[in-house]
Amino acid sequence: MLPFIRSLVLATVLLASQAAAKTTKTLVLVDTLATRETHSIFLKTLSDLGHEVTVKSADEPTLQLARYGQYLYENVVLFAPGVEEFGGALSLEGIVDFIDDGGNVMVAGSSEASDLIRELCSEVGVEMDEEGAAVIDHLHYDVVRDEGEHTVIATPAAGLLKAPIVVGVQPASNAAPLLYKGTGLMLDSDNPLVLPVLHAASTSYSHRPYMQVHEQPTAGQSVVLLAALQARNNARVVVSGSLDFFSDALITAAVNTPQGKVFATSGNGAVVTAVTRWALREAGVLRVVDVTHNKVGESSPPSEYTIKDDIEYHITVEELKDGKWRAFQSNDVQLEFVRIDPFVRTTLEPSATGRFSKIFKVPDVYGVYQFKVEYNRVGYTRVYNTTQVAVRPFLHTQYERFIACAHPYYASAFSMMMGVFLFSLVFIHHREPQARPKTE
Repeated sequence: MLPFIRSLVLATVLLASQAAAKTTKTLVLVDTLATRETHSIFLKTLSDLGHEVTVKSADEPTLQLARYGQYLYENVVLFAPGVEEFGGALSLEGIVDFIDDGGNVMVAGSSEASDLIRELCSEVGVEMDEEGAAVIDHLHYDVVRDEGEHTVIATPAAGLLKAPIVVGVQPASNAAPLLYKGTGLMLDSDNPLVLPVLHAASTSYSHRPYMQVHEQPTAGQSVVLLAALQARNNARVVVSGSLDFFSDALITAAVNTPQGKVFATSGNGAVVTAVTRWALREAGVLRVVDVTHNKVGESSPPSEYTIKDDIEYHITVEELKDGKWRAFQSNDVQLEFVRIDPFVRTTLEPSATGRFSKIFKVPDVYGVYQFKVEYNRVGYTRVYNTTQVAVRPFLHTQYERFIACAHPYYASAFSMMMGVFLFSLVFIHHREPQARPKTE
């Protein structure tokens, strides 16, 4: 009985350790712990996703992101726009290194964001407007919540990025506007990895309220409200110019526009949930499960291929949906057969099981090749898979004995032999006439 109890306890400990290992740990840094009350819906969203959420003050003396070279968290949510200096062992360079090592970060700013937050945003290709500036829209604002500055804007949902995997289901034309109160963002045009998740209406601009405009401010759709970055290592960063955008007050608020339209709730809730899932890599995550290749009619890959062989290539890709890996469905996954440059580029044929396949002929050029699948789409993690193979020329026993292009040479050879044969017959059998004897 005692060995059975020991094995049962051991199994329970192993299961508990595996469950703990699978838990995603997320650190939420705030200016004041009151943010736990004002942003409870957002924090509940994190918990519902299965994250172990730790809320700490951004200047807490015991703060640390890594210990003994290992990161303590997979995600960092920085809801502390007013922090002047991080506490403990945390620093701006530490957060940048965290992103470089594949960590995910969400940053929320405000019109009074500190230089530390602005510098962090600039590290990922996003610039916040000058201190004190706010997004102003005299035609799209909430008449109830606004205090006359027209800075509580009700931006149309049409400004969302056309990528459902990032922002959720694309809203209808009559969908509720999104409430926003904060500063405007500008994206680095030289950084192709930064995306404008939400831009303001064409009637908006970013400037200090009640200040006379002397220079052309950032205006129209150039004013970005939410921005996202997916690095080449698949790390994700979301930057918002408004901490209030994620607050319970704006998520549950009714929207009253100057045009007299009334919406029961704003569109913030659905967008916040979708963007959070994407930022923390709960959506749009792909992985390669299996790659196989072989000659047509065979089941295992050869040590080398021969030019003009017919090849079958298969790659299985899965997508993370609702916490489970499911077959990825798409009709635009391409395969390249590369030797320095692609000799073959073709679209793979999808299947319901997530297996993409293609049959093609090896080029008539031998060398070292790669099967290369590189899939980059907005909102999805980068898929990059290569498999190296060798391609040799024909063996001397594999060449055709009589090829069509050599028929003229065959004809000339046989005609020469025939000519020699006829000449020989004439030479052997021809006799010269004998001279007749002279008669007297």
